[in-house]
Amino acid sequence: MAKINLDGTEYDYDTLSDESKAQVASLQFVRNELNRLQGQVAVCKTAEAAYIQAFKQSLEQ
Repeated sequence: MAKINLDGTEYDYDTLSDESKAQVASLQFVRNELNRLQGQVAVCKTAEAAYIQAFKQSLEQ
């Protein structure tokens, strides 16, 4: 039996209603999407820092 922990309360997935299971699926999708977007933000921040550094170096030439 799969367990789901939300806000400190554990739920047995198999006993949830179809509507509740759909909400869990949506929550999982959103959390995965947030993780993906956080990764993209990290990449963009790294690129931003590199562009700033390259700009500063171009001023020195």
